Amino acid sequence: MATKNKTVYICNQCGYESAKWYGCCPGCSEWNTMNEEVKTIIPASSKKLPATKKAAVLTLKEIDEISESRYETGLAELDRVLGGGIVKGSLVLLSGDPGIGKSTLLLQICESVGRSLNILYVSGEESAHQLKIRSMRLGVKTENLAFMCDTDTLSIVDHIISNKPGLVIIDSIQTMSIQENASTAGSVTQVRESTNLFMKVAKTLNIPIILVGHVNKDGNIAGPKVLEHIVDAVLYLEGERHLSYRLLRAIKNRFGATDEIGVFEMHENGLTEVENPSLMLISGRPANTSGTCIACIMEGTRPILAEVQGLVTPTSFGTPRRMATGFDYNRMSMLLAVLEKRAGYFFGNMDAYVNIVGGLRLEEPANDLPVALSLVSSLKDVPLSDDAIAFGEIGLAGEIRAVNSSEQRIREALRLGFKKCILPKHNLKSIAADKYRSKIELIGVSSIREAVSAIEK
Repeated sequence: MATKNKTVYICNQCGYESAKWYGCCPGCSEWNTMNEEVKTIIPASSKKLPATKKAAVLTLKEIDEISESRYETGLAELDRVLGGGIVKGSLVLLSGDPGIGKSTLLLQICESVGRSLNILYVSGEESAHQLKIRSMRLGVKTENLAFMCDTDTLSIVDHIISNKPGLVIIDSIQTMSIQENASTAGSVTQVRESTNLFMKVAKTLNIPIILVGHVNKDGNIAGPKVLEHIVDAVLYLEGERHLSYRLLRAIKNRFGATDEIGVFEMHENGLTEVENPSLMLISGRPANTSGTCIACIMEGTRPILAEVQGLVTPTSFGTPRRMATGFDYNRMSMLLAVLEKRAGYFFGNMDAYVNIVGGLRLEEPANDLPVALSLVSSLKDVPLSDDAIAFGEIGLAGEIRAVNSSEQRIREALRLGFKKCILPKHNLKSIAADKYRSKIELIGVSSIREAVSAIEK
């Protein structure tokens, strides 16, 4: 049966297909995203997939109670983000900015995984000689690692079916293509169809497959949005280019939590784990300086201390400038309004800046209190206590509202030698304060005014 071609218009944001062009995509309402592509209808006989049996219908009681089988990667931080390791038959997408360390991270785990499994590393961007050089630099010497430099999806699938490796790494999915499709590699059609083929192979043969994904100029994963729906887990490796630290975050995970992070540091010989990220983020903190406050954030089950810096200076323009790095700009504007209205601190003729040290981004409302305290400290030019931390959500009435995981935050502060903790009064009532009384001073506050008075030297 011969292949058939037809012209379609596909949205490069959501993958919506249409027979005619639209200025505004009917699927996602984005403008100028419909691209013309030649879609090829491929006969089922040309897709080299393993033969599958007719699906059986089972009730919940008929399904065997077996625990999920996972492979440890040798990197505890990566295992934490994945939920304990790589699940058999799973399809994982690892994405991040160019040069952030995606390929380095995956090649590093081959040394540990290769002790018990055969690994197939498929590269569409590097030659075998380049992969050999990088393997030597990273110290990867396992004999169970095989490289395949190819971009033909059907050829790769055929090799996987024939050899049945224990783990497959595809670097990257945007370079893969099906020859019968007339569109170019990296297009919406090619990415979607190639991912579907790899997904069917992973589920049918129970082989875990890791895909490397590119990002576009906006920082989102390149290709159709359906790509993230197909895979079992979406990991994002992020970090500032001028910093050596990298954060691995799970955006989606069918086999674990999506709020865990892994912390790595880039060195000449690859990525190394940071076992104590709190100490790393607050190291080098200036002593006896106004405008700094220590916050305790929760990333999954892990408490992490981070330094919040605030700077308030007289403005040189008619409209004061506001800037936030690592913190939501609109949330910062709200906190400034609350400080003016409820606490009596005037910022109308002042430029205000907020910076989170280390490249972290503070998302949870529990970081409102340290941000507000750092701004007040800079405005008054009065240093806060160096041995104090703070956490709590600020409401529009200036009240300090309770947050979750208060005891975990206190234990992390105590472990790193802090002697004072400013927390919501409601949280103070719900924890066993007696066991911390001799170790750390717990100060419960109900308003922003009380918090400023309590934390000053």
